[in-house]
Amino acid sequence: MSDEASNKKKTGWKQKIFHELIEYWLIVLYLAIFFGVFTNYRRLILAHYQISYTAYGFSVIKALVLAKVIMVAESLHLDRGLEDKPLIVPTLYKAFLFTVCVALFNVVESMIRSVIHGSGLMGAVSEFTSRFGYELLGGALVVFFAFIPFFAARELGQVLGRGMIGKLFFQRRSTVEPGPNRTKNTA
Repeated sequence: MSDEASNKKKTGWKQKIFHELIEYWLIVLYLAIFFGVFTNYRRLILAHYQISYTAYGFSVIKALVLAKVIMVAESLHLDRGLEDKPLIVPTLYKAFLFTVCVALFNVVESMIRSVIHGSGLMGAVSEFTSRFGYELLGGALVVFFAFIPFFAARELGQVLGRGMIGKLFFQRRSTVEPGPNRTKNTA
């Protein structure tokens, strides 16, 4: 193998790692903002009843872990067979799949929190079963509907091409090349 081919291969891996890191941190940012807002909402509701709530750190940890779960799941192509379906199908499928992941993460989080606070494993199970009803279902609904625009944007990005959504949102429209079904606005 020539030095030039070896350098291209190294550069290709560096670019791939760089793009994956950027993608990871963008997902973390979206999830951290979402979970942070949801945590703040929960804190404000509970404050109305004079109940303190300070579990902000779990929002960031949850965002860090779930961002990696999303990237790994997408690399495993869990949506295989949905490539030719209308965009709503893989969008709803992924929103549901990752809502289940969030629910599982909430179970683990609840158990860890109970163990840390000295309740033990049985206390964790008791806390989880007492929270299972409305709070868990309500949280799952909010997460599911928050994931719909997230995965819709990702699916749309795959159809339009890498970076096109970013260009459409953050560049002047006149500088973005039109797609096959659009004409450039000259007015």
